[in-house]
Amino acid sequence: MTTTSGAEPQQSSARSGRHASRGDDALEPHSTVFDVVTDLRREVAALDFPLEIDGVDDARAQQSRLVSQLDDHLLPRLKELSTPAVVVIAGSTGAGKSTLLNSLLREEISEASVIRPTTREPVVVFNPADAEIVAGTPLVQTVRSVTNANVPRGIALLDAPDLDSVLEENRETAARLLEGADLWLFVTTAARYGDALPWKALEGAMQRGATVAMVLNRAPHASLKTVRGDLLNRLREHHMDNTPLFVVPDAGPHEGLLPATEVAAIERWLRTLGGADRARTVILRTLRGALAALPPWIEQLSEHVENQFRAGEQIHEVAEAALPPVAKDVRQAIESGKLAQGAVESQWSQLLRPARLDKAISRAGLARGSARRGRSRGASLLELVEAVRRAATATLTAAADDADAALRGALEQAPGGASLLTGIDEASARASREGSARAAVDFWIAQTTDRVGAIEATESKQNAAAVRAFGRDGLTALVLASAVGLAPAEELLGRLLGNAGRDLSPEVTSELADSAATLVDREILPTRRALLVPALADDAAVGLRVRLAELAQLT
Repeated sequence: MTTTSGAEPQQSSARSGRHASRGDDALEPHSTVFDVVTDLRREVAALDFPLEIDGVDDARAQQSRLVSQLDDHLLPRLKELSTPAVVVIAGSTGAGKSTLLNSLLREEISEASVIRPTTREPVVVFNPADAEIVAGTPLVQTVRSVTNANVPRGIALLDAPDLDSVLEENRETAARLLEGADLWLFVTTAARYGDALPWKALEGAMQRGATVAMVLNRAPHASLKTVRGDLLNRLREHHMDNTPLFVVPDAGPHEGLLPATEVAAIERWLRTLGGADRARTVILRTLRGALAALPPWIEQLSEHVENQFRAGEQIHEVAEAALPPVAKDVRQAIESGKLAQGAVESQWSQLLRPARLDKAISRAGLARGSARRGRSRGASLLELVEAVRRAATATLTAAADDADAALRGALEQAPGGASLLTGIDEASARASREGSARAAVDFWIAQTTDRVGAIEATESKQNAAAVRAFGRDGLTALVLASAVGLAPAEELLGRLLGNAGRDLSPEVTSELADSAATLVDREILPTRRALLVPALADDAAVGLRVRLAELAQLT
């Protein structure tokens, strides 16, 4: 067996020079760091990314990974530095990880098979004397645990699923376990050491400050020198010059444990890591690397949060700009008299003779007719009120529909705006707009009726004659028809009430236009509510920034 080892593995590029210059006996993480990281975990878990903008999937994935990293590794380590250092035995399918673990323990603990791939559950093995310390930790709660006296005190050996397992669940489990490891014992073969996936995983381990050792398993004697040299070159290329390299010769087809002499060097290396003090040193070194790796992660999440805020601002801007043109158009339509065209004009023509509207004014200019005639005229003109009601309701509904369409178009063009349109039942929304329009028109008609009642209460002889000749309902019908632009009704109203009638008509028109504008503006309310969530506030990232500043002071 050949063993290549050296000084401490090279520090990760993610760690600053200040951190790299510290020795292993430098200031240890303490309860204040634990409190800060606990607060950080709470901030990260509470993040929300409601807008589907570019990068949002990465943001959610980073959030989930960071919470898992804090929960599975950093927080438990900070809370209890005396727990064993976790040595993960990792590698690709068929590298011989389980056989190596069993040989180190001198016991068949992890399933090994010549049939590939072997689907295995993760297993962690630790010294029986560490059982009390390990009990209740997240590690033993998530994987199968076994005790073995051949494991040095202060470390735990974890056999992880294959990095390139055919099962996605196994690959995800392997990645998660590796992220929480203090040390990696990476197992490869002459046929697999050039694969890209393991090197990518190793780079991530180095960035987190984990200690890494490599095992070249089943090394063929004939090509050992060439393979070993090439593997050492690859380690240097990945800035892993000081990574220990163990070589296990090819034993040929066999089952069971490897001879003890062939794994003796690896056992000695593990025992140098064992013991409470030595394992604690390794843990502290890994913790410093993990803590130093947090700021870039937090910076990225903060940027994602701020991107959400900026997207929300843009959505708000385009949404607010979409509706004023619609409100302007419906106001112009109402004030121009378009509502009287069609059904209202037709209804007036049909009522002209039956209601004897042409005989409603005497030569003296006063309204003509008894109270009984007024009640009859009023009853006849109720159909005119209904025609105005239908025309006004249709116009306000169309305006609300136009507002909805304009708002949708604006949101679909704004990055993330379409997120606010999901889950909307179009049929229900349309029915709601129509109901709101109907209620607004009903209120407008009731308000106009009250205005006519106020005219009735005056002591004007002209007004009293008009009320007697048409009744309150009849006068209300004339005011409504005049307000929507029916010229004959407007002329008759002026002759009946004089300046009071001429002034009343445009006021009622304006009230209808205001109601239409209100309905248009109301369409933006759900968008405003959706944008008024804490995740889209201008200070949504402040919690992360505070945690970042605290980490900078403490680490």
